Amino acid sequence: MKVDELRLKSATELHEELLSLTKAQFGLRMQLATQQLSNNSQLLKVRRDIARVKTIMTEKGAQ
Repeated sequence: MKVDELRLKSATELHEELLSLTKAQFGLRMQLATQQLSNNSQLLKVRRDIARVKTIMTEKGAQ
């Protein structure tokens, strides 16, 4: 996900995006624990996307 796309979203859309990313992160962590995750880089991408969303939320003061 690109930062420019995130900056165009409203505070509620950012919050929904953060919730979906944390759910995705949880699912990936469970797959990793049960050795079903074939591509470990997905976990890193989701973590970085979560950080991007939180950064934009802080910039907008929408926490």
